[in-house]
Amino acid sequence: MVELLPDISKKLDHILAGLPGILPEMVLAAAFIASIFSGLLVDRWWKHGTFALTLTGIGVAAWCSAWPLAPPYGGNLLFGMVMPDGLGQSVRLLTALVCALFAVAVNANPDFTVHRKRTADLYSVLLALHIGLNLMAMATNWLMLFVAIEMVSVGSYVLVGYLAKTRQHTEAAMKYVLFGAACSAVMLYGLSFLYGFTGQLDYTAAAYHDGLNAMPPALVTVALLLVFAGIGFKLSFVPFHFWTPDVYQGAPTPVTAFLSTAPKIAGMAMLGRILHASPVDSAALENLHLILIVAAAATMLLGNLAALRQTNVKRMMAYSSIGHTGFLMMAVLAYASGEYTVLLFYLAVYALMNMGVFMLADYIEGRTGADDVDGYRGLGKVLPLPFVCFVILLVSLTGLPPTAGFIAKLLVFSAAFSNWQLHGDPGMMALLIIGALTTVISLFYYFKVPLNAFLRKSSRTPGLRPLPAVTVWVVALLSAAVLLLGVFPGWLMTAP
Repeated sequence: MVELLPDISKKLDHILAGLPGILPEMVLAAAFIASIFSGLLVDRWWKHGTFALTLTGIGVAAWCSAWPLAPPYGGNLLFGMVMPDGLGQSVRLLTALVCALFAVAVNANPDFTVHRKRTADLYSVLLALHIGLNLMAMATNWLMLFVAIEMVSVGSYVLVGYLAKTRQHTEAAMKYVLFGAACSAVMLYGLSFLYGFTGQLDYTAAAYHDGLNAMPPALVTVALLLVFAGIGFKLSFVPFHFWTPDVYQGAPTPVTAFLSTAPKIAGMAMLGRILHASPVDSAALENLHLILIVAAAATMLLGNLAALRQTNVKRMMAYSSIGHTGFLMMAVLAYASGEYTVLLFYLAVYALMNMGVFMLADYIEGRTGADDVDGYRGLGKVLPLPFVCFVILLVSLTGLPPTAGFIAKLLVFSAAFSNWQLHGDPGMMALLIIGALTTVISLFYYFKVPLNAFLRKSSRTPGLRPLPAVTVWVVALLSAAVLLLGVFPGWLMTAP
């Protein structure tokens, strides 16, 4: 025991020296603990106490994330389990934006505010979930990655089932939990194979890749497929997408907005980091690359074709989210060279567009009770500002000028084309063609909203319920940002 003391002291010194590198997560952990006490004490005399504390914690964490990292904090932390590099910094800021928008949407949603559970516990879950999202984007160790994914998964289960007022809510939560538990078990089984093959959990280590190369490619491919079952669940790409439409439709709309945005941002950063760390001369990794190309193509096609048949707005946007997952996977595969600026720009624009659309769908449903595209008939004249913002965001999701969505898709197409020119990979050219085709397909279901809202008349006069206008003004800012970034994309194109 005495002989171990110097080693323990050295490890403690290493951990303490790296704490400034995870300062945002420490702030969120402190805010998480404070939110629990706030929910018990402060909310009794000020009902917005925990909400204000949550926004403050997220804001301070984002401010800490914006600090430039200098050695030794810019390197691996916690014995090589975390890498808070430029990619990690940017994803921290994006997840902070999404978490703040989610908190605002929950605070403005009457279903949450009048529910007997209130919202204090929900904000605590959000802060813990935020920590998991940050760690997902920065992890360079399979064990840390699995823990981060489980933090996000468990928090997401709670969010989906938090209200559980109807059978639909309960069914959505149960489907999510059961499918998520199965995928987590399969992923852990695959990780046990990878550790057995290599004796390493750090997927950036040379010994890890040497161990994989020494094994038969077929065995390594099977192990990686098992691992990517868990990753595919969080990203909801084909064939792990089955839970998405039912859960997105059954969950409260602010939760749907969050689940369709934040885990995808962190998950795509995680996927890009894994692919960038993988050697190009490995047969197993070449097989994985081919499988991901096929999955991306199938995800784009299935998501957009299935969205054509939907009339429920949330279900339509759920399939749209699946289609965008395939497009994001194309961006990640083009990013595999290590240049992440294009990927981050698309993720930032996607966060603005997707959160804005779901927040508007929630506001319109709260005011008019309409959750179906046909129910939007004639509402463009009744609620002009919300539907003008809705149209701007849908135009951007389609990828038409002069919006940021057009610039984002153009950059991804350019990056994929450059990748094809450099490597001659026919898979990238196939993704380009399918991406262009599905962009045209998306026009037909996105434009159902303005078609019904502005060009068709309703046979009845809608009754408008009073709701706070804060959601509309927040979404108006998001819509303005989408237009400005379409004209001045350079504001976000400088990588940290």
